[in-house]
Amino acid sequence: MRLLHAFVAIAIAAMLAAAPARAVELSIVSGDTGNGIKVLREILDRYEKQSGNKVDIVVLPPSTTDQFGQFRLWLAAGNSDIDVYQTDVIWAPQLASQLVDLTAATKDVVSAHFPSIIQSQTVNGRLVALPIFTDAPALYYRKDLLDKYGAKVPTTWQELADTAKLVMDRERAAGNKDMWGFVFQGNAYEGLTCNALEWVMSNGGGQIIETDGAISINNPKAAAALEMVKGWIGTISPAGVLAYQEEESRGVWQTGNAVFMRNWPYAYALGNSENSPIKGKFDVAPLPAGTGEGARPVATLGGWNLAVSKYSRHPDVAIDLVKFIASPQMQKYRTLRTSNLPTIQALYDDPDIARQQPIVPRWKQIFLNAVARPSATVKIKYNEASSQFWTAVHNTISGDGSASDNLADLEARLTKLKGKGW
Repeated sequence: MRLLHAFVAIAIAAMLAAAPARAVELSIVSGDTGNGIKVLREILDRYEKQSGNKVDIVVLPPSTTDQFGQFRLWLAAGNSDIDVYQTDVIWAPQLASQLVDLTAATKDVVSAHFPSIIQSQTVNGRLVALPIFTDAPALYYRKDLLDKYGAKVPTTWQELADTAKLVMDRERAAGNKDMWGFVFQGNAYEGLTCNALEWVMSNGGGQIIETDGAISINNPKAAAALEMVKGWIGTISPAGVLAYQEEESRGVWQTGNAVFMRNWPYAYALGNSENSPIKGKFDVAPLPAGTGEGARPVATLGGWNLAVSKYSRHPDVAIDLVKFIASPQMQKYRTLRTSNLPTIQALYDDPDIARQQPIVPRWKQIFLNAVARPSATVKIKYNEASSQFWTAVHNTISGDGSASDNLADLEARLTKLKGKGW
C-alpha cells in the first residue's frame, strides 16, 4: 500500500510538472499621447503570444496632472486591480513608497540605459521604475515656409517672434487666414510648468527652485520671460493656446496652420505619417535661447517609465512584463513606430533607427540641453509646488496680473509650502 501511495504521489507530481503554467491576467495604466496607446497594445500582443498571459490597458486622459492625481488615489486605496503604472520621470520620489523595488530584478539590464535616467528613478537606493523612453522637446518649424520667405531658423525667442510674425502675416495676406506663428502648451497643467521652465531658464531666470532648495523664481529675468510670452497671446499665438495641451498644439500644427511648434518627439513621426498635410515639409531644432547674461537653449527633461504596484497580486509576473516592454527589442520597435527617444544607449547607433527615424540620432543635441524639473529637490511636495508655479504663469500670460506681482506671490506661497524644508 505504501508503494502504491508513493507511485500515486510521483504520478501527480509529474502531471503537475508537465501541466502548462496557468495564465495570469495583468493590467497596465497609461495616458500616452499620439499613437502611443496603439503601439503599446502592439507590444503587449507580442508579450501575450510569448508568455501566454493577458494584459489589459487602462487608458487615462493625456493630461499628466490628471494621471498623477488618479494614480495617487488608486495607490492610497491599495488598489490591486492595477499591476503596472506608466509613470512620468518626475513622479518617482512621490510614489516610491507604494512601488515595488526593482533593483535586484533588473540588475542584468540597467547598465544598458542612460545612467542619469536610471538615477532619476532611484529613490533612497531603490529603483522604483524602469525607463521605456525619454523625452526632450524641440522647436518644430516649417522649413518650406522659412525657405519661401528667406527666413532662418531662430536661435533666440525674439528671433522666433519676429520670424513667426513675418511668415504668418505674409501667409494670411496670401489667403491662409488660419495661419498662426507659434503654438505651444499653455493650459494650466504640468505641461505649462515644462514650457515655462524653458522660457525662464533660457532667459537666465533660474530653475524655479534650485538644487540647494533655494526658491529663485522671483527675479527680473524670470518676470521678463513671462511678459515676453504674454505678448505672444493673440499676436503670434492664438488666444486658445491658453487651453492647449500637447495634442491641441499638434492638431493646429499638423493641419498646416502654424509656422512653429514646441512639442515632444512623438509629434515627429505623426507629422510625417502618410496622410499628414505637412509630411516632408518640416524639421526640428533646439528650442531658442533668451537674451542677455545667462541665456542659453533649455529643454525640459521628460520621459516615461514603468513601475509595479506593491499591491499587485502578481508582482513577479508584472516585473517580467516591465522588463519585456523596456527591452532593447521593444524600445527599438516603439522608436520605429513613434519616434520616441530610447533610453538604451546602443539604440542611438542602430542602423534601422537611423534610416527610418533619422531624427533620433540628431535629437542627441537637443537631449544635451535638457534640464530636470526640481522634483528631486522638492520630493513629495513637487506636485503642489508645480501647481503653484503653473498657476502663476497661467495667470500672467492670460493677462491676470503682472509677472512681477504674480512671481512675488508665488515666492510667498512656495516659502510657506517649504516650511522647515523640502
